[in-house]
Amino acid sequence: MTSAAQEAQVHVLGIRHHGPGSARAVVAELERLRPDAVLIEGPSDASELLAHVVDPDLVPPVALLGYVADDPATAAFWPFGVFSPEWQAARWAVGHDVPVEFCDLPAAQSLAALGAPVPAAESEPDGAATEPDDTKPERAPSDEDDLRTDPIAALAAAAGYDDPERWWDDVIESRGEGDVFESLAEAMRAVREHVEAAPADGAEPTREQRREAFMRKCLRAALKRDGVRTVVVVCGAWHVPALTGTLPTAAADNRILAGAPKVRARSAWVPWSYSRLSTASGYGAGVTSPGWYHHLFTTEPDEVVVRWLTLVAELLRAEDVPVSSAHIIEGVRLAETLATLRRRPLAGLAEVDEATLAVLCDGAPSLAELVRERAVVGERLGAVPEHLPVVPLQADLDATARTLRLKPDAAVKQLVLDLRKSNDVAKSHLLHRLRILGVEWGDPAETTGKGTFKEGWSLQWRPELAVDVVVASIWGTTVPDAAVRRLEALAEEATTLAEVTGALEIALVADLPPAVTRLLRAISDRAAVAHDVDALLASLPALGRTQRYGDVRGTDTAALAEVSSGLLLRACVGLPSAVTGLGDEAAGVLAGRVDQVEEVIGLLGDTDRDRWYAALLTVADRPDVHGSVVGRVTRLLLDSGAISGEDAALRLHRALSAGADTTAKAAWISGFLGGSGIVLVHDPALLAVLDGWLLSLGEQEFVDVLPLLRRTFGDFDAGVRRNLGDRVVRLGDDPGTVDPEAATLDARLAGPAVATAALLLGLAEVPA
Repeated sequence: MTSAAQEAQVHVLGIRHHGPGSARAVVAELERLRPDAVLIEGPSDASELLAHVVDPDLVPPVALLGYVADDPATAAFWPFGVFSPEWQAARWAVGHDVPVEFCDLPAAQSLAALGAPVPAAESEPDGAATEPDDTKPERAPSDEDDLRTDPIAALAAAAGYDDPERWWDDVIESRGEGDVFESLAEAMRAVREHVEAAPADGAEPTREQRREAFMRKCLRAALKRDGVRTVVVVCGAWHVPALTGTLPTAAADNRILAGAPKVRARSAWVPWSYSRLSTASGYGAGVTSPGWYHHLFTTEPDEVVVRWLTLVAELLRAEDVPVSSAHIIEGVRLAETLATLRRRPLAGLAEVDEATLAVLCDGAPSLAELVRERAVVGERLGAVPEHLPVVPLQADLDATARTLRLKPDAAVKQLVLDLRKSNDVAKSHLLHRLRILGVEWGDPAETTGKGTFKEGWSLQWRPELAVDVVVASIWGTTVPDAAVRRLEALAEEATTLAEVTGALEIALVADLPPAVTRLLRAISDRAAVAHDVDALLASLPALGRTQRYGDVRGTDTAALAEVSSGLLLRACVGLPSAVTGLGDEAAGVLAGRVDQVEEVIGLLGDTDRDRWYAALLTVADRPDVHGSVVGRVTRLLLDSGAISGEDAALRLHRALSAGADTTAKAAWISGFLGGSGIVLVHDPALLAVLDGWLLSLGEQEFVDVLPLLRRTFGDFDAGVRRNLGDRVVRLGDDPGTVDPEAATLDARLAGPAVATAALLLGLAEVPA
């Protein structure tokens, strides 16, 4: 193909990805040229999906998702906004019945290369691979590598700009009309001549060389088709010199492409978001201000500033910030004045940002940041029609979400479910099932008030969740089936009994009866051979918590009672031997396990509770057990009513008067109090025993035990410590004569309030 033939038949439009100025210029040039074929930078094996760009229900921002059929976790995105030149070129071509194709390396090759090391410009920090942005202005170049990865910065610096974004905005984005493609092509040729060197003999072709060789191959194929006289190529400006002028031969390009690895790939449209399109999100081919660019592309040039500041005013008013029409008028004047002083053709983002901060936000940086997040970047989420091809699991998820009226949203939304309502229960089941599959659309959140019928969620749909759905599709074609199979696999993979009981708890809240049956069987099988008391105790809390689901969610948990009783019986039988010879660390772990079981023991049957406290009493009566364990079980027995206060005081007295060393006695106290001293506030007998022991300590004993006691009492609330101090002072008084409320009264602090109350009640005269 000669240079003359190229000039007559081929028009290469170099663009900046996601640039509204480039998008306008591309559409204008297509209208002028009326080509017979259009080639667009993008994965060639996804070309069949371009036919859908005119579907009114395919609403940008959207992305092409490419993934490896046999390894869906290996995936890449090619995003598009409404202001992306490639999107507008595709819509023009399909709308005018002009053949259109992608002309970049197929996804099958791009995905095959993801496992190999790639240059920094082509890697993604968040693990979601994307195509690099050839013209993305990020920083001023410092060496030839910077010139190659950031050519726009080189052009901006040559023009005297310290900010590449501002240069691009002045030269491209703020231009309403005009052909800039030839000038931009010449500039790119100069930059590439400066940084490119002849490849070494026998060197492996770079990915960039393969991409451009493939683009030329697609261009040659398009020119050979019948009736094609004019071809328009829309690609990143960096590639223009590689597709114009004297080109390498087809044989040379074939040698570059030979031997490239491939995988079996699939592609689909998925929703995208402007926050994900921003460079702040980690997407390497993003722009810093997608919300602003959307506004710039969809608004008449002479109304851009006025309508933008009106939008900002509405946003601030929604946050109860007083913004009037006068603020908008003054903001417009300031933005336009700044543009004039800076000799800019129109006020750009820098000017409206400064006007927003100074006028609408009254100089408050926090409000300006809010505007940036919600307007300049934006949270717009695209939409993909349900009839387009997706994996079956995604189709089932979409259908279920529509039925439940759960709409994906890029913004974080707080959702409080009432588990007494069937629709809310169904939403809870869906969100829990998705979490089982690793699709974390919702994160559990705290709710206000009391009661187990409330369930809080924090919802946010992130575009990369589409990949998680594809990955999860290996487990099944519907959300319930896939979640069941995933839990069954977890049961097989689990190394501890606690992991299986934890999976059972998840299966119950997700309402997955087949998984419950399988997990109960797995628990029974493992429990039959389990001899580790620690493992048995660790598995019981999840089983105990599940007992409440029958009341709250209507779940049948009858089968759990037998399993729970069996595990508790084995734990109680083994507990006395498990507490023998424990060191400090092991004793602390065991005491924590006992606490966890105690939290759920009230949810089990009466027989189970009696058995549990009988086992604890056996431990409490033994003199050879670590003090922190004995102290803890004694406190649990007291709180449950299994022993009386007098019995507890006697046990405390024996523990402190025995022949054990002072540190062991302090450990008993620490275990007994367990981070809460309220029992001492309400039981003077216990407090008196503890006080007497402290008074009996010698100087060195007191110094030895002080750090442990300080840690123990330091965990108490300030109010508890204050009350304890009051009661220690009055330990010699008759307990029946002590007024608990008066004991905490501070006359100095209460005096002004009492005087004011006396005046209001007429019990005192108003001072003259």
